[in-house]
Order: sequence, then structure tokens, then C-alpha cells
Amino acid sequence: FFLEGVEGRLLTPLGIAYVVSLGASLLVALTVTPVLCALFLPSSRSVRSDRESWPVRVLRAGYEPILAWSLRYPLALLGVATLAFVLAIVQASQSGRAFLPPFNEGAFTIAATTLPGTSLEESALLASRVEQILLDQPEVASAARRTGRGELDEHTQGVHATEIEVRLRSGDGDTSALVERLRAEFAQVAGMTVVIGQPISHRIDHMLSGTRASIAVKLFGNDLTELRRLAAQVQAAMEAVPGVADLANDDQADVPFFSVDFDREALARYGLDVRSVSDSLATALYGAEAGVVYEDGLTIPVTVRFPELFRNDSSLLGQMLLPTPEGFHVPLSSIANIVRDARPHQIGRENGQRKMVITSNVASGYSLGEVVDAVRARLDEAVDVPPGYRLELGGQFEAAEATSRRLMWLGLAVLAGMMVLLYMALHSIRDTALVLLNLPLALIGGVAGVWWMGNTLSVASMIGFMTLFGIATRNGIMLVSHVRHLIEQEGVRDAAEAVRRGASERLAPIFMTALASGLGLVPLVLAAGRPGSEIQAPMAAVVLAGLTTSTILNMLVVPTALLRFGSPRKLVAAMLTCDPAEIRAAPSV
Repeated sequence: FFLEGVEGRLLTPLGIAYVVSLGASLLVALTVTPVLCALFLPSSRSVRSDRESWPVRVLRAGYEPILAWSLRYPLALLGVATLAFVLAIVQASQSGRAFLPPFNEGAFTIAATTLPGTSLEESALLASRVEQILLDQPEVASAARRTGRGELDEHTQGVHATEIEVRLRSGDGDTSALVERLRAEFAQVAGMTVVIGQPISHRIDHMLSGTRASIAVKLFGNDLTELRRLAAQVQAAMEAVPGVADLANDDQADVPFFSVDFDREALARYGLDVRSVSDSLATALYGAEAGVVYEDGLTIPVTVRFPELFRNDSSLLGQMLLPTPEGFHVPLSSIANIVRDARPHQIGRENGQRKMVITSNVASGYSLGEVVDAVRARLDEAVDVPPGYRLELGGQFEAAEATSRRLMWLGLAVLAGMMVLLYMALHSIRDTALVLLNLPLALIGGVAGVWWMGNTLSVASMIGFMTLFGIATRNGIMLVSHVRHLIEQEGVRDAAEAVRRGASERLAPIFMTALASGLGLVPLVLAAGRPGSEIQAPMAAVVLAGLTTSTILNMLVVPTALLRFGSPRKLVAAMLTCDPAEIRAAPSV
């Protein structure tokens, strides 16, 4: 509920569903379940015969010898568990990092750009080669191409830029081989820079960094020449980094321009003003709508402007005649100096400061985090940013780092709250710590679940860990509280016997609750790789694998640690020397 931005919009509904489900389950457990127990349990055959079902007998027959061994050799078992925890920590530190898991959208968004100023015909010819490469792939079902965007579009683009929307045929969902094959073939199209993305991922990248790629290196400064020099250095440095793909430089290339410098004295002499002359010049170069033509039910605007020959020749443009208030005409060259010049085709700014952007994606087989770390190290080594200029890295990893920090602090706060609640229930710091021993035991399997899903730790995986820790703690509560119940309420006076009996009697409830939770997660894990399961599958894999190790090790490690470090021995000693009423009145002993 405390997540913000894109991750908040994606994961908050999961939190709402989880809390509502828990609330409904609690309500049923406190109202409906006792009524059903009162109605049906007294007549149950298993209750009347006081005989366990055969699955429980089989489980306990296999479990009790292993439990006896673990209680006999506690240091060996605790050593193995500690070693597994350390290995899990090492593996987690080597896992890749990403903001969100890669989406399997069944579609691509291809951005292909050539040099600014390229004609529409030439740009369309180059884009058609990219389109044909796509259509030649057996995985591609269709492709739709758009070259350029209108001037009034909210994302206006020149005719040098092309977007191709690609729809893939249904299959197993693994597109990494196709992407690598496309990148190799696109590199053969001279004069085109091609970036491969997906519709949703592309828009997420655009919202996070303002670019269409997962990594954006932004250069800020005032002088365009210096920005271009720095951008060339950054691009050369990033080319040497393994895992960098679709590297593109927003170089803001120069294109031909007419620079018209008006002579104010000449304008005044002829009775003209800058605004009217500029409007006439804009009509000559860009055109003005003079009317409409109706044809076959369509309304076609008629635009008038100078022929292309005049629009591309400064000397001919200077012969343009302008009417004066006195009724005669003067050529444009007599009131303005017209120079053909080259200027940037666009000016990029952020927060009012000029910028240039170098973008890249991450190649298959690499994680976003490791590529960003390598890029950052390479830029620190190879690029010397002068005073007055600055370099920033942006993209998905920024959101991933911010979310990770937020989840870390929230996780610590949740852990503190769990400790307070457990102490209020158990009245023992040692027993509280032993219940929380399930957290590192669950972490072992959770890390294995991350490795299972591609060894990349994302926001979805971290949410899975927090969910896992809450579920795993329940197993420890069931075990520790029952051992204390045997000593305080049922009069067991041998600590080892209380631990053995408590663990054996709680085997079936713990196993059944873990099995029910695990079976509910299996469909989500099996759906990994299918469209729509990108966030749920990593979460489910972490919870399922962590629940498995937590349940198994909880039934071995926690009883061993409870007998050696917990409160049963002290409780038994107190029961042998004090009145039971005093024990219940002061359970913190």
C-alpha cells in the first residue's frame, strides 16, 4: 500500500485482495468454523475413535526418527542450516536486479530512425527494409508501420522516424532468441538505428525516464558542441559494456535551415511590419489552407505554397514579392538578409536545461542491475565531465532502487511489529526469537525461487519475500505455543519430551496449512512465461519455494533450537518448584 508510481498501480490491487481475503478468512474462522465443529465433530468417526488417519500416521512414523536424530545432534543440524542460510545470502547478492519482470506481451514496438532531414521517400524505403526483415520471421504474424507524425501530434516526429507495431504468433512466449536474431539482421540495414521494445514496457520506460529504452544516460549543459563531444564519449564507452543492446545517441543532428534577418529600417520605410511579412513567409514555405474540395464524400483541404524549387533556394526565395500599403511590391531580399544555415533538428530540454540522451536496452541473458553497474563504472572511468555540465543515469533501475529502499524500511517496520505481537503472545524474548527463526529458514527457499525464475530480483520478488515471511512465521507460532501448552496446561514435566511431543502433534496441522497454501500457488508458478503472469509468477515462486524450506526446516531446526536455547527447560523447572497458578499469572518467567 506504500508503493508509488507504476509499481504502486500494479501491486496495490494485489494488496487489497490479500487483505480482504485474510479478513474474510478470519471472520469465518471465528464464527462459521466453531459452529460447524460443534455440529459435525462430535459425530465424527475419527474423534470418537481417537485414532489418527493413515496419512498422519505415515507422516509421523517417518518424521519422528528424523526429529529424534536432530535432537540428539543439534550442533550438526544447526550448522547445516546456518551454512544453507549463508549460501542463500551469497546467491542473493549475486542475483540480477530489475524493476519489474520482463513482460510477455506477444507484440513488439520497433523504433527505427535515420538521419534528420532525410526525405519521406528515402526514410520510407529504409523503414520498408526493416519491416521486411520482421515479416520474414516465422514468429511474426503481422506488422504495421508509421513513418513520421503530424506537427500537432502530442508526440510529434519528423519523417526520419518510423514506428512499427509487430504482432507475434502464439507460442511458448520465449522471444529472447527472436530478439537477438532481429538485432543481428537490423545491424545490416545501413543508415538506420533500430530499438526493439514492447508496447507496455515501452510506455513504462517512457513514463519513468522520458525515453523509449530501459537505460538512459542524460547529459546536461549549455553548449551544443560540447554536449555532442561528451555524447560521443559516452556512446563509445557504453559500446564496450557487455549486455548493452540497441545503443542509440540522440545527437540532435543539424539540418538545413533558412535564417531570415529582417532590416527594421527597410521595413519601416516601406510601411511593412515583421508580423505580416513573417506570415507571408510562413505561407510561402509551409503553406496555408485556401479551401476544401469535396470528393466521394470526403473533405480534402487545399493548401497553397511555393513550389519546392523556391523553398530550397535562398536566392529564389529572396525574389518573393511583398505588397506594401502604397500598392506596389518589394522583393523579400530588399527588406531581409536570407542565409541558408544548418541548425539542430530539435532541441531537448529537461527542467529548462538543455540535454542530450544516450539510450540502450539490456541484451538477453543479462539483468538490468548488472548492466547499469557496469555502465556506471565504465562512464566514471572513461568520461570526464567538465564544470558546468553533468551526467545522470535514468531508467527503470532508478525506480527499482527507490522501491527497494522503501520496501527495506517498510520490511524492518513490519518485522518490529511482528516481534511486538509475538512477545505479547509468548511473553518470552527467546521464544519470540525462535519463532522468527523461520524467516532465515524461509529465505533459503525464497532465494531458490528467485533463481528458479531466472535469478533476477524484481519488485514482484521482494513483495513475495514479505508475504512469505508472514506465512512462515505462523508455523513457528503453532509449534512454540503448543510446546508451552504441553508444559503449562497438560503437565508434561520433561522438556525434551514436551518438544518431541509438541513437534510430532503439530506436524499434521503445520504440514496441512503449508500444503494448502502451496497448492494454491502451484497454478501461478506453472503459468510462468505466459502473458499476464509476469508479476504473479515470481511472487508465487518465492512464496512456494520459501514455504517448502521453512516448513521442512521448521519441524527440525526450531524444535532443536527450542530445546537448547528456548524456554521449555525453564518452564519445566518453574513448574516443579512453583504453583501452576503462579506460572500462569506470571508467564514471562
